Amino acid sequence: MAISERQILLCQSFRAAGDKKGICHKQSEGLLQYIEEEVLDRGLDCLISGTTCLKQCEKGPVMVIQPENWWFGSVDSEEAVDAILDGLEDGEPAEDYLLES
Repeated sequence: MAISERQILLCQSFRAAGDKKGICHKQSEGLLQYIEEEVLDRGLDCLISGTTCLKQCEKGPVMVIQPENWWFGSVDSEEAVDAILDGLEDGEPAEDYLLES
């Protein structure tokens, strides 16, 4: 099996003890499945993963696209995911959700 061109990470607030804390998992319920479906529908070559806490709780839910290293905040709706994936297809990050380092 080939290695995916990109990886999309969605914070699910898991911590070392296994407890979910923070807001990402609460505000992103169902979005992992939606991202997976959209990536398939759009023909994008991406691996989708839920992650441990990405330590950006005040900006969550957080989504990261690698290898571009684009970090997005407030990804709490299908509309946000659509805007981010539209930007990915266009080769430009969705400015409305982009987190600055």
